[in-house]
Amino acid sequence: MKSRNIILLVILVLLIDQVSKFYIKTNFYIGQEIKVMGMNWFRIHFVENEGMAWGWKWGGDWGKVALTLFRLVAVIAGVFIIRDFIKKKYHPGFVYCAALIFAGALGNLIDSLFYGMIFSASDPYVQNVATLFPAGGGYANFLHGKVVDMLYFPIITNAHFPSWVPFWGGEEFEFFRPVFNVADAAISVGVIIILIFQNKFFKQEEKKQESTVETNAPVDDNVQVL
Repeated sequence: MKSRNIILLVILVLLIDQVSKFYIKTNFYIGQEIKVMGMNWFRIHFVENEGMAWGWKWGGDWGKVALTLFRLVAVIAGVFIIRDFIKKKYHPGFVYCAALIFAGALGNLIDSLFYGMIFSASDPYVQNVATLFPAGGGYANFLHGKVVDMLYFPIITNAHFPSWVPFWGGEEFEFFRPVFNVADAAISVGVIIILIFQNKFFKQEEKKQESTVETNAPVDDNVQVL
């Protein structure tokens, strides 16, 4: 496998992810929603989150900084890990999945690192659209940018759990509720494919280990062959 193919995949995912986020930031206000081609189950819905995939939050402001720094370390380590996968000739499918996960993490990391510095704030009440490189500075400092999400697939809406369901009986139910972005999708696709095809991906490595011959074993010249 050529490293060039992996680099191209990462660049492609990053390009699609960042272009879509820039477009949403500069054309939508927070909370704005449109139906794609009039479809109820596929919508563009602009929201921002503190940095975790699928809009999850953790630990407030300090948690945001810790999460961003952790993701930064993980992305840096990911460069060397993927290079090691290629060098050791892991299954190409596994390496491509690892590249998808890496590209997704890097895409959201860019938001967390820089978006607060280069974009103005968007207010859902004023319904203003953010501007790029505002004269008065961005809405936050380095490491405090918010991740842009926009893909929304409410396939089932206005449904309710049956009354006999524990805890949630009678409550409103919606599938699929999370709003996500291209980076989140890349991470999820990479992880899901690895889980589904893990036997195929790692079978090759197991065969290599089984076929390895120990060449450093001591030789006993005193053994008599009959």
